[in-house]
Amino acid sequence: MTVTITDTALSAAHGMEIQEIARLAKVSIATVSRTVNRVPTVDPVLARRVWRVIEREGYYPNTHARALGSGRSRVFGLMVPEDSNPFFPEVIQTFVRSGVQYSYEVLLSSIFRDGRLLETAARQMIERRVDGVAILTFEAEHSLIDIFKRRKVPVFVIDADCAGRFLKSIRIDYEPGIRQAVQHLVALGHKRIAFVSGPADLKTAWMRKNAFQACMKEIGVTVSPEILMEGDHTMEASADAALALAAGGNAPPQ
Repeated sequence: MTVTITDTALSAAHGMEIQEIARLAKVSIATVSRTVNRVPTVDPVLARRVWRVIEREGYYPNTHARALGSGRSRVFGLMVPEDSNPFFPEVIQTFVRSGVQYSYEVLLSSIFRDGRLLETAARQMIERRVDGVAILTFEAEHSLIDIFKRRKVPVFVIDADCAGRFLKSIRIDYEPGIRQAVQHLVALGHKRIAFVSGPADLKTAWMRKNAFQACMKEIGVTVSPEILMEGDHTMEASADAALALAAGGNAPPQ
């Protein structure tokens, strides 16, 4: 599923054209075009005059035409998992808010477990000529990175092993958050604390597991293997792990 989230209109209001804006602002058409495309070399006095007319007349630039002229779509892609993780709606809202602030449209797509659907979602991003893509997942980013890098589309991911011209990444320090969770449970009097991770073959999953074990060691609590459970980042797997733990931790440990 791919949807477009934007606060930018795609056509001129009331049929007004750029020539009319130029006439009312007493500037050239080129100055209006450069102002709308936020070219930094435009004289600030002329730019303010153009924006006053645009605001007064209720003009909305045609973003498709701007993209053709500038070679930039002013569209960012955002790819998130299809599961209903309560963490992602807040991320999406923040991303969209920032996009609107900087006059970017946000193309949102779910990341499917089906490889064919995944490639289709990536192709739709490329067909829209996105200026860049943020991939917020811990599973499918590698295949997606390859698809976008081949097309020279800048990509942002989390916890990538390497970076480069078209790949930027941030590293997350999981330990402080996990330590707070452990300390909170210990403060409530709990000592036997279980941990449900993501798939064992994911780097981020074992990073979080190692952080948990380190925090438990800090407080002098030994972690039994049977309460280290493996999930797959879905609510269903988490529920199954919780049931197994409640029944005595008989599910296979990591």
